[in-house]
Amino acid sequence: MPFLDLTTHRLHYRVSGPEGRPWLTFCNSLGTDLHMWDEQFAAFESRFRILRYDRRGHGASTAPAGVYDIADLGRDVLALWDGLGIERTHFCGLSIGGLTGQWLGVHAGQRLERLVVCATAAKIGTLESWQERIRQVQAGGLLPLAEGTVQRWFRPGFVSAHPLVVDEIVGSFLATSPDGYIGCCNAVAGADFRGQLAGISVPLLAIAGDDDPVCPPAELRHIAGGVADGRFAQVPGRHICNLESPQPFNALLREFLQA
Repeated sequence: MPFLDLTTHRLHYRVSGPEGRPWLTFCNSLGTDLHMWDEQFAAFESRFRILRYDRRGHGASTAPAGVYDIADLGRDVLALWDGLGIERTHFCGLSIGGLTGQWLGVHAGQRLERLVVCATAAKIGTLESWQERIRQVQAGGLLPLAEGTVQRWFRPGFVSAHPLVVDEIVGSFLATSPDGYIGCCNAVAGADFRGQLAGISVPLLAIAGDDDPVCPPAELRHIAGGVADGRFAQVPGRHICNLESPQPFNALLREFLQA
């Protein structure tokens, strides 16, 4: 497996697709690994040079000690791009991946072609809610959170119709380093782009799951309306809407990236 070794941790990544094609970077949600983008990888690998990676503390990436902030997660992406010689790329991130995308849009817009943020918000939740989540993980690990996570991530009909997909996602959630999960919870708790959206100048598409209890469609509308060149769309589903509605999601992504 390919890794990028940094001073405090290593990042697992995968590159695929034809050389010479435009780059497309995918950034996963909290508690998942790069396989959450398998449906998109299959649909786009012939058209783009694709970078997927495991966030610090997730998947096969290691977890540096201490708490993280969203700038740490954004700089991990920049380190990957620098290490792989990627000057510019499209970027698609979901949830905390969407927060990472917003940080990149504000602080490294010159490295982006087009930016897609999904099932996210300019600020996700409250400091108190994330502190409570952290206390739960410190006390009992991730297993007690699994059932509630599935309910937030997928509608009941999808869970019953696609048990293998859900089992794989739950497996990646439970395999996440508790320290890495807690560190990233801190990053989400401190991320707030409500006053910075106007600094994002690249074309942006905000995609919502129409039944997402974590980041409702209004949050994505707010992002699309706050940037210089934003548009909003929604697909059926809850938080992990790229997996729950892959065909509508892929159609939106394809149209935007080829515009």
